[in-house]
Amino acid sequence: MESVPNWLSLWKALVEAHEHGRREVEIHPDVWRARAHTYHEAVQHRWAQPDSSRDFIAADLGNYTGETVLDIGAGTGAWTVFLAQYAHHVTAVDPSPAMLDVLRENVTAAGLTNVTVIEGSWPETEVSQHDVVLCSHALYGVADFAAFVRKMETTARRRCFLLLRIPPPGSVMAQAARHVWGQPYDSPNFQVAYNALLQLGIFANVVMEDSGLWKPWKSDNLDTALADVKRRLDLVNDTTHDAFLRDLLTRHLTEQEGQLVWPRGTRSALVYWNVRDLQNV
Repeated sequence: MESVPNWLSLWKALVEAHEHGRREVEIHPDVWRARAHTYHEAVQHRWAQPDSSRDFIAADLGNYTGETVLDIGAGTGAWTVFLAQYAHHVTAVDPSPAMLDVLRENVTAAGLTNVTVIEGSWPETEVSQHDVVLCSHALYGVADFAAFVRKMETTARRRCFLLLRIPPPGSVMAQAARHVWGQPYDSPNFQVAYNALLQLGIFANVVMEDSGLWKPWKSDNLDTALADVKRRLDLVNDTTHDAFLRDLLTRHLTEQEGQLVWPRGTRSALVYWNVRDLQNV
């Protein structure tokens, strides 16, 4: 029987492995400099579909008047622009100047006057209290999970929201991680985060998104796919597991229109909890 992990430590180890692997191939401090607009276009395409998380949060904000919302890791502003339609004021925080440039363009294009933009990382950035604090898929690069979440709680007056990816348990990356690391978690994700929240004494609610699976990854060829796996598992300069990983990819990736397509299966979850409940314990 496998031992139960320390989820906070596991989260930290996964983040550090990913960051080390990324730094081996990316050297510019703002990794979004060349692809902020492309990222926004991809988000807009995804947001063209119905989304249960957006519906849930819009309904939640609709129950209150004069609410303020903090959007952590706001990126190019999809959530910021959306939230500004339902909240009295939205503060958008992101460490990437390139992403914030696109966010400002989108805020201006939407004609919004109730948005404040702050360049900075969380949890280091200091902001005033907001009624609601949201972080959508922007926690994955933060090693100190507890500090990030506790700062969310002290900043929120009413509720915290986290959106997190859920990879399937038997995914290609899960099999690769189990072979290399002895456990199936290849990256920071919902499964690790939810258990880490429990470890912190936070019994959060979960809404599983019903908007379908994420688009599958695509690789130009087997060598590219192998290099991507090795980067994600911090094996850029390690050939020990190449034979196993190449065989794994060969068995699971399928060729479509000149590219190799990974199996689908990843989806998102909306995790939320009331700060007032914790204060009353």
